Amino acid sequence: MEKIVFVIPDMPGGGTERVVALLANEYSRRGIPVAILLFAGNERAYPLDPRIEVVSVGGPSGGSLAARLGRLRRMRQFYRENRNCQIWAFSAMGTVFSAVAALFQKHFFLVSERNDPTRYEHRRIRDLCYRRARVVVCQTEDAVKSFPAGIRKKSVVIPNPLEPGEKPYAGKREKRIAAVGRLNAQKNHKLLLRAFAAFVRDHGDYVLELYGQGELEPELRALAAELKIDNCVIFKGFSGRVLSDIRTAAMYVLSSDYEGISNSMLEAMALGLPVIATDCPIGGSRMYIRDGVNGFLVPVGDVSALARAMGRLADEPALGERLGAEAVKLREELATVKIADRFLALAGGNHE
Repeated sequence: MEKIVFVIPDMPGGGTERVVALLANEYSRRGIPVAILLFAGNERAYPLDPRIEVVSVGGPSGGSLAARLGRLRRMRQFYRENRNCQIWAFSAMGTVFSAVAALFQKHFFLVSERNDPTRYEHRRIRDLCYRRARVVVCQTEDAVKSFPAGIRKKSVVIPNPLEPGEKPYAGKREKRIAAVGRLNAQKNHKLLLRAFAAFVRDHGDYVLELYGQGELEPELRALAAELKIDNCVIFKGFSGRVLSDIRTAAMYVLSSDYEGISNSMLEAMALGLPVIATDCPIGGSRMYIRDGVNGFLVPVGDVSALARAMGRLADEPALGERLGAEAVKLREELATVKIADRFLALAGGNHE
């Protein structure tokens, strides 16, 4: 039975880490040997089956060549000690490091592209390493189309697994707007703050809750103060029980400039939350939200459109209930056990 080795930078809490934790726990439950190889840290925000081997081969390199070479040496040693393992890289940099570290070794090599491929800075190096993979898993068809022909030929589309844990909520909703994600430029929380400032002029009894941590928190706090909404914007930080925290909110908002597929958006939909999301590249939101049927799509960067959508959900609670009831149907389609089966099928059935 071949060991599956997931390769990611670290596990401080985020969509990719959540997906890896779900898949790793599912495979471990089935009796498949699993390891998670961390190459830039040693945090573990999500619970893992105690049978899962977690290996850290280094912390953040800070651009140090010596640190990167040490990381590569330890990765190569790990792959040598696990000659029959399968490498599943859930990170572009993890793919690059693994391709070099496993050079001249024979491993099944799977890559899972987790974001918008057009946003990666070093595409030539990435594409060279992706060509070493047996299969490249993308989250949307748009992501597949962004790669050169040689990579497109070996690409398949598999969505994120979904295991919300919490039951869908259908009671009276609290006047809270929830957003979940790292506080960085990609998520464009500044758009959300500006839209909320417009929204709250007519809906002064609402609060905005931002779940997540990141380097832009000081800037976002300053912007909230500048917009005079700092008394109704709450920075919640990272929460290990975020689904429980947000399940009774009035709505969930994703304001990103680009995404693969937002796991937190899917989880919110599975809870029955009315969801508003930007229709951002590479089409992950559009793949699951049917505008006006199970959620709302708004243009990227459009403050007015986002504020109007928030206003509609606040003013028409029956509409929110209808959208949430449709969104819940994703629970069955994206169940972790089904997505785990699809990944295993790509690995050639060597885990029976």
